[in-house]
Amino acid sequence: MEGAHGVFLDNDWGTYPFVSASTVLSGGVTQGAGIPPKSINNVIGVVKAYTTRVGSGPFPTELFNSEGEKLREKGNEFGTTTGRARRCGWLDIELIRFASQINGYTGLAITKIDVLDGFPEIKICTSYTNNGKKVNYFDGDAVFLSKVKPVYKTFKGWKKSTKGVKKYTDLPIEAKNYLKEIEKLAGVKIKYVSTGGERTEIIKM
Repeated sequence: MEGAHGVFLDNDWGTYPFVSASTVLSGGVTQGAGIPPKSINNVIGVVKAYTTRVGSGPFPTELFNSEGEKLREKGNEFGTTTGRARRCGWLDIELIRFASQINGYTGLAITKIDVLDGFPEIKICTSYTNNGKKVNYFDGDAVFLSKVKPVYKTFKGWKKSTKGVKKYTDLPIEAKNYLKEIEKLAGVKIKYVSTGGERTEIIKM
């Protein structure tokens, strides 16, 4: 089985109308492939160490500066089929928390941590505000989400390459702190961290 799209392109729970025409949640496998819900006891959410989006739609943490361009170039964020440039921004924990709620994540796989190598500062969006009030992803539609403001927590970057690292203990302390904060804010343990495009470039936590 293959999951073709990210959670927020789901027809029901994504940023409608900027969605696909299908369900891409973990629950979709039960009716789509005939697997009973009681047979599923492990759901891994695959999350980039930063956030990307293809095409139109709300994107609260999108970067329109050199940092966004650096993420795009280092991460090779271009559509596999079309070559269309993906929009890039800082990691959005509000989205991860909601995705975890509706998919029942038992763990996270954080990919492309090596793309963040060399950034002097790295940010995580911890929540949204609208007109000065804290709001959630599910509080409104795409128009509402296009108006929210991200609340950031800033982290010191690491000046050491993480490319190809296979042991958690070999990661820079700043990268470890970044991953620990993701776990804390998302409320889900990280099971895997990828440090490159090769199958062997992965840390099993």
